[in-house]
Amino acid sequence: MDEAHLEDAGSGLVPTGDGWFVVNAHDAAWMTNDAFGSRCVFEASPRLLAERPDLEPRRFEQVGVNLDVVMPGQASGLYHAEDDQEDFLVLHGECTVLIEGEERRLRAWDFVHCPPGTHHIFVGGGDGPCVIFMVGGRGETKSLHYPRSDAALAHGAGVEEETTSARDAYAPFPSWRPERPGAWRDLPWSS
Repeated sequence: MDEAHLEDAGSGLVPTGDGWFVVNAHDAAWMTNDAFGSRCVFEASPRLLAERPDLEPRRFEQVGVNLDVVMPGQASGLYHAEDDQEDFLVLHGECTVLIEGEERRLRAWDFVHCPPGTHHIFVGGGDGPCVIFMVGGRGETKSLHYPRSDAALAHGAGVEEETTSARDAYAPFPSWRPERPGAWRDLPWSS
């Protein structure tokens, strides 16, 4: 297997071909959303490449891997379930996981396993950024479920009407854009 070449996509480095590569989160490409924090994507998604149409999107085939950063009170997305396994490791800071109607407080090194069909989302806590390593399986099809949840709505992480459409669920919110986290200097890799 050859090494994939990395190129700057505007908000950091992305792979421009198939193959193995090594990249530090500090140097990798990031996306930011005013409602849902920041995300290091490690792969070259179409949204990330909006400013670099000369680059071809490169998606990991078997697993999705993200590094999410949320501030206190900020959700990492909307309360949902997927048809593939997802796993999460809090690396820095504190957050709350809303999972199957329950709320659990998490801190650095807490691990959350979500079998297929588990409703969940994370909300930043504490007094600074929370960094979460996220891994999700990628099957042949992807179905999503966004149920109406009063607890999720109370945290700004829910939908008013149940849906299976990510486009409909996220329609009221701002779009993701290529950009590094606003709290960049406060993150673990800055020291």
